[in-house]
Amino acid sequence: MKRILITGGAGFIGSHTCIKLLKNNYEVYLVDSFINSSPKVINRISSICNLYNSNLVKNLKVFKGDIKDKGFIENIFSNAKKIGKPIEGVIHFAGLKAVNESVMNPLLYWHENVFSSITLLRVMKKYKCNLLVFSSSATVYGKESISPIKENSYLNPSNPYGNTKLSIEKLLSDIYNENRNLWKIACLRYFNPIGAHPSSLIGENPLGTPNNLFPLICNAALDPNQKLKIFGSDWNTIDGTCIRDFVHVSDVAEGHLRTLEYLINNNSNILKMNIGTGLGTSVLQLIQTFSRINKVKINYKFSSRRDGDVEEIVADNLLSKSLLDWKPKRSIEEMCVDGWNWKKNNINGY
Repeated sequence: MKRILITGGAGFIGSHTCIKLLKNNYEVYLVDSFINSSPKVINRISSICNLYNSNLVKNLKVFKGDIKDKGFIENIFSNAKKIGKPIEGVIHFAGLKAVNESVMNPLLYWHENVFSSITLLRVMKKYKCNLLVFSSSATVYGKESISPIKENSYLNPSNPYGNTKLSIEKLLSDIYNENRNLWKIACLRYFNPIGAHPSSLIGENPLGTPNNLFPLICNAALDPNQKLKIFGSDWNTIDGTCIRDFVHVSDVAEGHLRTLEYLINNNSNILKMNIGTGLGTSVLQLIQTFSRINKVKINYKFSSRRDGDVEEIVADNLLSKSLLDWKPKRSIEEMCVDGWNWKKNNINGY
């Protein structure tokens, strides 16, 4: 049985990936500080596991702590090695991810995202754990990139959050090039993960005011007095609103499993891959689909464009589809149904 450590394992994508690995007979070491997530996620993961097989949860070990703390993370690796069950790979989700917050506090983002990654990598190197799947982002691409965006498109992030993701990708390239026969690395560039687990037990749970569109849509569906703000109605698109590539979080989790299996079964390499549907959906189309499929009214209003917004961001996902034998299966309607079921059953989150 393969033992995989997941940093940020209680987060939105991390929790879904954790379940996917457990269902596929991996032993999971879940690490989270629970600063931006809830410890209640762990019980929800256990409940979902029990729906499939009551024995699955025995393969989950949970560690509360900050991966910037070298002693904390080293103890996990050391203890695993002592009992003859060394950690064989890492999926690295942990980090801050709010674009607007990163603009207001870039130093915090560089410290939390980059320094923590360096600390993790130092420990991995010490314990000869040379397999890593890194949670990157489509924010590494520049505004100049033309959709569908290929992995070799121009890289020029427009905010500190994207800069931290790209800097970690560059660091990983340097580490790989130090010894090309040693490391197996994949950087997965997500586009716009939405939706929730079909059980409605886990989903996106932003603390404070949401930054992403989908939680804002859910909030507007709950409160008829709330008007969802759409930034710009004059973009050169089908309906004047921005176009994005929305992908179901369960498909993203499946992408991590396939990536992990690819790295395990192939020679050392460093991969940089888009995780998206390759299909563009406008902001207005998403709102209208959500409203229609869930039979709820969404009040919205148009506002002026925001600085830094890009008209269209859609993935070219041919590389991940061909290399991983992966493709997103769930429709925009399923994303809206699952996401809304999660929200209405967990109005206050966890």
